[in-house]
Amino acid sequence: MVIRDARDVDLPAIVAIYNAAIPGRLATADTEPVSVDSRRQWFREHTPESRPLWVMETDGAITGWLSLTSFYGRPAYHATAEVSIYVSPAHHRTGIARTLLDAAIRRGPALGLQTLVGYIFAHNEPSLRLFERFGFQRWGHLPRARLPSTSSWSRAAPPSPLWLPRWPS
Repeated sequence: MVIRDARDVDLPAIVAIYNAAIPGRLATADTEPVSVDSRRQWFREHTPESRPLWVMETDGAITGWLSLTSFYGRPAYHATAEVSIYVSPAHHRTGIARTLLDAAIRRGPALGLQTLVGYIFAHNEPSLRLFERFGFQRWGHLPRARLPSTSSWSRAAPPSPLWLPRWPS
C-alpha cells in the first residue's frame, strides 16, 4: 500500500469509489452518482502543497482516497481543513482509512494546518470510531441539516493558539 498525490488519471477511480458510497447513505449527502466531468473542478482545487488529494494505491489499484479541502473559504480559516475519506467497498476494514487519516494528521502541520474537521453522519459508526481513536472530539450535532443527521468533529494541531489543545506528538 502506497499513499501518493492523486493524478489526473486517478479521477475515474476516485469518482467510482465515491459513487459506491452513495447507495448506502452512510458517508455522503449526494443521492445520485456524480460524473468524472462534474468532479474535475473539485480535483483541480487540490494542491499537494496545502490541500492535497491523496490516493491509496494497492497492487496498482486505487483502493481509497483522502482529500483536505479549505474550511469555510475565508482567510481566517486557512489553517483549518475539512478531511474526507472514502474506501472502495472491497477494501473496507483493511486499515486504509486509518492509514490515510494517520498520514493527514502527521503531515498536517507541514501543510500549514492547525485543525482538521470532519463531518460524519451520526449513524456512520465505523467513521465515528475511527475519528475517536485519533483523538477527534465531537463538537456539534446537526439533527435537521440532513436526514439522517450529521455530527461534526475536529482536532487541533500545532502550532496552535494557546486556547486550542496541542496536537499529541
